[in-house]
Amino acid sequence: MKNIKVLGSGCANCRKTWQVIEEVAHDAGETIQLEKVDAIEEIARYGILRTPGVVMDGKVVHSGGVPEREKVAQWFGHH
Repeated sequence: MKNIKVLGSGCANCRKTWQVIEEVAHDAGETIQLEKVDAIEEIARYGILRTPGVVMDGKVVHSGGVPEREKVAQWFGHH
């Protein structure tokens, strides 16, 4: 199971990012643990300057804007 964190204040782009990750994971048959991180201190610890940020299994995989579905699919090894 992949641990994925969406880092951001809860803005529209953060909610959309959450939704895209859920949909792509479901379509790919992936089991994920999805967390929302809105504490500025924790977001800063990951070095995220533009939200939303996405951290997968402890590694930053995206920051700034909503990721494309194709990019999210690549995180799961699907193209």
